[in-house]
Amino acid sequence: MKIGIIGASGYGGLELIRLLHNHPEVEQLDLFTSSEEGTLFSSKFPHTSNLYDQPLLKIDYAQLIDYDVIFASTPAGVTSRLLPPLIGSGPRLIDLSGDFRLKDFAEYERWYKKTPAPAEAVEQSTYGLTEWNYEEIRNAQLIANPGCYPTAVLLSLLPLIKEKLIDASALIIDAKSGVSGAGNTPGPMTHFSETNENFSIYKIHEHQHIPEIEQGIEQFGGQKTPVTFTTHLVPMTRGIMATSYAPVNAGVTEEQLINCLQETYAGRPFVRVMNESVKFCTKQVAGSNYCDIHVKVDPRTNRATIVSVIDNLVKGAAGQAVQNMNVQFGLDETTGLTHVPLFI
Repeated sequence: MKIGIIGASGYGGLELIRLLHNHPEVEQLDLFTSSEEGTLFSSKFPHTSNLYDQPLLKIDYAQLIDYDVIFASTPAGVTSRLLPPLIGSGPRLIDLSGDFRLKDFAEYERWYKKTPAPAEAVEQSTYGLTEWNYEEIRNAQLIANPGCYPTAVLLSLLPLIKEKLIDASALIIDAKSGVSGAGNTPGPMTHFSETNENFSIYKIHEHQHIPEIEQGIEQFGGQKTPVTFTTHLVPMTRGIMATSYAPVNAGVTEEQLINCLQETYAGRPFVRVMNESVKFCTKQVAGSNYCDIHVKVDPRTNRATIVSVIDNLVKGAAGQAVQNMNVQFGLDETTGLTHVPLFI
């Protein structure tokens, strides 16, 4: 396979390179840029020396149509104009930004504060939550890869909402992310002296992943409901922990919740349901494409605590993108992704 990456110098792009470099079906991997044409990639990232001593290439549509897959890992608002001309031209397109996730254009403008992509392109896009949209992904020309927070949240909640085991109308989601989720452009919140030995809440009731979570609950869980979703920045590099709280419906037990999750994800290699867990932490999935889920019910309050952890750069971005590519091309979805988590 011949692969191109647009936006290779971001954290998502770097993870794509790391994963695709050892993918057995990838024969050629080229890196494209909109602003740094000719720059030697390994001069920007010395850890790729002797591996990617190649100049960044100018985006050229006549050249891009010859690729099997184009991954785009750019900030929101870029691919909305960059990718539509490529739809149907040859390569499969996998977008890691948020430009094609929301089907409601007004919602995109409201939450992203940007002009939405052309309506036809958004309508043709397929939401790339692999475990829930497998059949659609197989034939998709343009995949809107899910956001990191929505991946962690939706994987842990959708089975329980779909089977009406929890009350989604009273759902509260409390999520924490490592600093790499903010990308590699320095900012006040990610400055070392601001982040180190600190713990902060941000975008209260304003995070752009809120409508994506609500859209996913409606699309796959069959319920239309607003959610309370709060995000925090943790002084670590990688990882997301999403802790959700919801009342369990009448007569529902903890065992039923666990069984529902296990039955839903039986045979799905990257979702692990931990019914007994002394430890449950972000490190247990670091560097891997796993999503681990744990659930407990408090009989005093009749409320379930549902916890999920992912690596925001892998299952929350590049890993899920490669998983979707595997599905598109009829490969085993674990191809190139069988990494043991980097616990230490």
